[in-house]
Amino acid sequence: MLINKLDNVEVNIEDGHKYALTDIKEGENIIKYGQPIGHAVCDIKKGEHVHTHNIKTNLSGKLEYTYTPAECNDEKIDTDLTFEGYVRENGDVGIRNDIWIVNTVGCVNKIAEKLSKLTGAKNFPHPFGCSQLGDDQLITQKVLCGMVNHPNAGGVLVLGLGCENNNIAVFKEVLGEWDDNRVKFLNTQDFDDEIAEGVRLINELKENAAKAKRQSVHISKLKVGLKCGGSDGFSGITANPLVGRFCDRMVAYGGSCVLTEVPEMFGAEHLLMNRCENKEIFDKTVSLINNFKDYYIRHNQVVYENPSPGNKKGGITTLEEKSLGCVQKGGLSKVVDVLDYGDKLTKNGLSLLNGPGNDIVAVTNLMAAGVHIILFTTGRGTPLGSSVPTVKISTNATLAQKKSNWIDFDASPTLTGADLTDELVEYVIKVANGEQTRNEENGYEEISIFKDGVTL
Repeated sequence: MLINKLDNVEVNIEDGHKYALTDIKEGENIIKYGQPIGHAVCDIKKGEHVHTHNIKTNLSGKLEYTYTPAECNDEKIDTDLTFEGYVRENGDVGIRNDIWIVNTVGCVNKIAEKLSKLTGAKNFPHPFGCSQLGDDQLITQKVLCGMVNHPNAGGVLVLGLGCENNNIAVFKEVLGEWDDNRVKFLNTQDFDDEIAEGVRLINELKENAAKAKRQSVHISKLKVGLKCGGSDGFSGITANPLVGRFCDRMVAYGGSCVLTEVPEMFGAEHLLMNRCENKEIFDKTVSLINNFKDYYIRHNQVVYENPSPGNKKGGITTLEEKSLGCVQKGGLSKVVDVLDYGDKLTKNGLSLLNGPGNDIVAVTNLMAAGVHIILFTTGRGTPLGSSVPTVKISTNATLAQKKSNWIDFDASPTLTGADLTDELVEYVIKVANGEQTRNEENGYEEISIFKDGVTL
C-alpha cells in the first residue's frame, strides 16, 4: 500500500511493515507519509524489508524553527447535534454523575479503597502528595485540582491524612473556590472512625448528585482528548487519520480537542507549528517541544529513545515514523492553545497539552485538562482506562476481534476506503449520553501523575 506519492516505501497490508519501492542508497532518506522517517544505514534493494536493521533516525537534539503558516481546516458547520449532559452550578457540563474520592496523599489509598467498596464511589490511588518539592508538588496539586473540578464527577470527597505536604488546608489554597454541596473534605487523622465519617460524607454527596438530571447540550460543549498507545504500522493509516477527521469535525462544530504526548511529536512538530493560529501560539509550541527535549538531555538520555518494542513488532521503526502517525489524530485544524500540566482547557478548537507519551500519565493529564472523553487508538491493544470514558479504537481487524473486551470501535475498514467519521461521531455522542465504554464496564479507571524531581 502506497500512502503518499512521494514515499519510497510501501506498507504490507498484512503486517503493517515497510518494503522498499525502489533501490535506496546508504545515507538516503526513507520517505513515508511524504516525510523523512530516517535514513538508510546500508544499500536497500527494491522489495526488501525496511526496518530497524537498515534504518536509523535523523533526530538528535534541539532545533531552531521558523513560523511558516500553513493552510488549515477552517470549516465551520452549523449543526443542531446535541448530547445529554449534566449542567453544573458553575455552568460546566459533565457526561457522568459519579462520586469520586480524590486523595491528597498516597498514604490514604487503602482507606479510599475501603470507602469505595462500601459506597460505590470511585477511588483513584496514587503514591504522591508528600515528600515532594517545588514543581513536583505543584503538578500533583494541579492534577488533583483538575479531578476535583471535573464536571464528570457529581460529587467529590477530598480525602487527606493530615500531616502531608499536600494537606487539605494547603490543597485548598491551590483549589480555589468550590461548591460545598458537591465537594467535601476529610482529614482522616481528625476522626476516631474515619470510615464512618467517610461513608457519611459520601452519602451526602450521593444525595446531592441525585438531584442532577441530564439535559440537551449543544455538541460544541463537548471536550475530547486524543491519545494513542500500543501503536502499530496501521496506526497512521487507519485509526489516527480517522480520529483526525473526527477532530476536524468537532472543531467545525465549535467543540474542543486536545492532543498530547509531546515526545511523540518529535520529527513531526513542524507540521503542528505551521498550523498555529498566530506567532504567540507558535512560540509556545516551540517551547513545548524544546523544553521536553531539555528534560531528556537533563537526564542524559537521547531524544529519540522511542518507539517501544511493541511498536517495532507492529512495523514502526523510528520516532519520526511514529510521530508522523501520531500527530494525524489532530487532523488539519488550527492549533489554538498550548496547555501545561494541570491547565484547564478554555478555548474551543485544537489545543496541545504538555506531557509524556506514557499512556497512564497522558490520559491523566487529559482528564485534568477537563476532557469529557478520550479517544485512544491502539494497534497492539491495552486495557488501560482513565477516570473519564476512554474509547479504544483498533487500527486493525485482528485486534478488534481478538480483544473485543477492550475495543470499542474498529477503524480497520478505513484501510479499504471506508469513511467512518459519521459513525465515530455518533458513537461518541452515545458515550456522552451515558453508554459505557469497555474500560468503564471493566472498571479499568486509573491515574498516574508526572514526576521529575526530588523525593524527600
